[in-house]
Amino acid sequence: MKRHLWLKYLAAYLLFCVLSFVTVSTFTLLLFRNRQIKIDTENMYEEATRLASSPLVKSYTKGGDTLASIQEYFSFIANYENSTLWLMDMNGNIVCNTSQNEASSTRIDGFDPTKLLGNYYQEGTFFDFFPFDVLSVVAPISTDYDTIGYVAIHYSMSKIDAESYSLLNVSYVSLAAVLLLSLILPLSFYWLVYRPIRKLLRVADEYAAGNFNYVEKFHFHDEISYIGASLQYMAGEINQSGESQRKFISNISHDLRSPLTSIKGYVEAILDGTIPPEMQEKYLKIVLDETSRLNKLTQGLLTLNNFDDKGTLLEITTFDINEVIKKTAATFQGLCDQKGLTFSLTFEEPVQNVRGDMGKIQQVLYNLIDNAIKFSFPDSQIYIETLRKHEKVFVSVKDTGEGIPKDSIKKIWKRFYKTDPSRGKDKKGTGLGLSITKEIIQAHGENINVVSTENVGTEFTFTLPAVDE
Repeated sequence: MKRHLWLKYLAAYLLFCVLSFVTVSTFTLLLFRNRQIKIDTENMYEEATRLASSPLVKSYTKGGDTLASIQEYFSFIANYENSTLWLMDMNGNIVCNTSQNEASSTRIDGFDPTKLLGNYYQEGTFFDFFPFDVLSVVAPISTDYDTIGYVAIHYSMSKIDAESYSLLNVSYVSLAAVLLLSLILPLSFYWLVYRPIRKLLRVADEYAAGNFNYVEKFHFHDEISYIGASLQYMAGEINQSGESQRKFISNISHDLRSPLTSIKGYVEAILDGTIPPEMQEKYLKIVLDETSRLNKLTQGLLTLNNFDDKGTLLEITTFDINEVIKKTAATFQGLCDQKGLTFSLTFEEPVQNVRGDMGKIQQVLYNLIDNAIKFSFPDSQIYIETLRKHEKVFVSVKDTGEGIPKDSIKKIWKRFYKTDPSRGKDKKGTGLGLSITKEIIQAHGENINVVSTENVGTEFTFTLPAVDE
């Protein structure tokens, strides 16, 4: 199994680590450097201003203290602050330089005091005097509102960079701690997302290979586990549907083969003279019965197919269910006379209006009454009743006959199911009647139930919405 997802996530995490390092190295260093420059320049300017207004410098400008005294005092401060201090005149001559052991005068070429106006610090070589970059602060020495010189403090930029890098090292340590803690993310992704997804892939591969019995356990109650459970449930349904389909095809083949074999045998016997002419009418009637059975089977299959496709539209009307029951029962009068059966019709109201597809409901009644006649004992009664409760009308068809075995109650709604296959052929049933009946009632949004006791009888009850006159 290819691990593209895990590699992509791992690559994204490594990219995050690299970008974090670059960000800290670039922007954090810049922030630290600017902050350090701001702090140092404020301290340096404060110190330069204090020195420019100090009594020692004022005394020197008035011809008092000697330059040696200033050199000694400036050198002490420069050593303490690790910087370079200058005392300059208006022409750019350095009269005191703490970087030299003895006081001497050095001129700065190109010194322009006007460039210092408005800027209390500078970065660079300070008028090309230094061979390296320094941070410079210049404070004017004023007497009677006139500037007579300057106090300059220079601090090497390399030292500022070193201080910034020392702070950056602390940031690197913090970044390393954060990245170590962030390992929780890929680990969590691996255990909570990637491993369950791999299980889903295994399940999908097994199902794609046709192994619908494959089961995988999901230990977390999350969306992925829900998908896995749904996928396995779907596979179970597909597997069950496949089994039902194979059984369905097997049943169809059996129910089609039997009448076709009979028809073929009788027709061949008539053609080759095995059946004499005087008996051909008898066997042609058998052939006709078998073709009627085939026609009934195909019509039932077409009806079920329409319900399966969800394409059957019900023609909902208001009609009298009692009248439909009377007309349907009347069509079975001939069969009832042969077995000595009678109908007992009990209606709570003379007229009981309901809403539904009258043609489909008549088919339901036909199937239920036909079953009742088939399984009733001779010389017994079939009870049909309508009863209204609240907004529903309950219609029941009850026989006094063989009943349905307890283990077959839940199976009678399946297609082609017969409680007694050996007798089902004699009764010319297709095993589709009750399946069609349930599909019709469910299409109306109603329910149908069955109660049965062996050798006592069976009662089917379904509901329809009642309509007031």
